[in-house]
Amino acid sequence: MQDDFKEYYKLIGLKVAYYRKVNGLTQEKLAEKLGVDTSFIGRIEAPNVHKTISLDTLFRISKALDTPPHKFMDFQ
Repeated sequence: MQDDFKEYYKLIGLKVAYYRKVNGLTQEKLAEKLGVDTSFIGRIEAPNVHKTISLDTLFRISKALDTPPHKFMDFQ
């Protein structure tokens, strides 16, 4: 990951956490819906961990949270 993009991944992770909570899901429940380990969700959401994710993963999260993908990448 390029240093230039670390802030973007941090913001995406914070938005995942936000929309997960809006949907009333725990990290465990979201992980279950995605078929991943809870620690994977934790690493995405942690503001001090710069976890890269693929577009496929972002689209799967978007679907699980019933939130349009662009909402996670609106950095304004």
